[in-house]
Amino acid sequence: MIEVRTWPVRLTKRRPLTISRGTTAASTNLMVSASYAGVTGYGECAPGTGHGDDFAAQAQTAIDRFWGSSLLAEHAPDRTLIERVWVESESLPVPALAGLDTALWDLIARLADLPLHQVLGLSSTQVPSSVTIGINPPSVAAERAREIIRETGAKALKLKLGSPDGLEHDRASYLAVQSVAAEHGVVLRVDANGGWSVEAAKAMLVWLAERGCQYVEQPLMRGVEADLPTIYEDRPLPIFLDESVHFAIDVPMVADRCDGVNVKLMKCGGITEALRIVASAREHRLQTMIGCMSESSVAVAAGASIGSLFDYIDLDSNLNLLDEPVERAIQWRDGGWDIEVPHVGIGAWPIS
Repeated sequence: MIEVRTWPVRLTKRRPLTISRGTTAASTNLMVSASYAGVTGYGECAPGTGHGDDFAAQAQTAIDRFWGSSLLAEHAPDRTLIERVWVESESLPVPALAGLDTALWDLIARLADLPLHQVLGLSSTQVPSSVTIGINPPSVAAERAREIIRETGAKALKLKLGSPDGLEHDRASYLAVQSVAAEHGVVLRVDANGGWSVEAAKAMLVWLAERGCQYVEQPLMRGVEADLPTIYEDRPLPIFLDESVHFAIDVPMVADRCDGVNVKLMKCGGITEALRIVASAREHRLQTMIGCMSESSVAVAAGASIGSLFDYIDLDSNLNLLDEPVERAIQWRDGGWDIEVPHVGIGAWPIS
């Protein structure tokens, strides 16, 4: 029998993160464990856009009810089990599915006594990760850039734009951070989180391209994908989509109006669907990125385990936590995640 257990943890950010849709200072996440024959794997559910303060309680109830009412606990922990979970998981909120999915993959890896990337047949090599700077006054954004580079040795910064204060604020913030990034040879990227209009996006793409930005993520809000061809045509910068792409089925619908897609485990439901999204993106000749929401090292480690599949990585949420509910086994080195560690599974263990 596979025993699944869930428990909430409160995570507080060192620096509150502001994006175009609001500010997040803390979250209540849900840890998930899956145990079999004395071995335990771990996963995590983290809230995303639109989830309220009761997210963890709802996810906990959903997982406990789903697992308790199914016969899946009697199945052997293998890939067939994970496929069955996906087939039967309509009642689960997507982040809850992500927590269960990653816990089961972690269990499979630990039972095999192998790191998850090896179980999946993947390399441990991956590109450095972006570290994110939220929307702030320009002087604060510049100071955050200095702090982050000093503390993490970041090779790339992702600056959140789409400020409610308009394009002049966006431009001033970018210039302030660009100055700091240039001093340290750090790459600069932009995520508007859907905070621009079509006209603003077209203007900002040109302006940012002239100032060394590497790419722009989600220039328009989710739901107006019909407007994307207007800014995609003659674009001076690559355009990545995040909120517009949740699942593999979404990829073909936007493949002709973007250069790449951002995969998030909490948005797609875990490692299983993340692999499908990557496959679909490659089929449509799109680039790939893996990002995060408000995860601790448990979910970040899961994302890093499949990091070799991605052209860009944005797994940094755990670096902005006051404390961690886990013993971190993956290591941050040289601006990215080193998953070549002597531990198995996804590389992080909950402390409590």
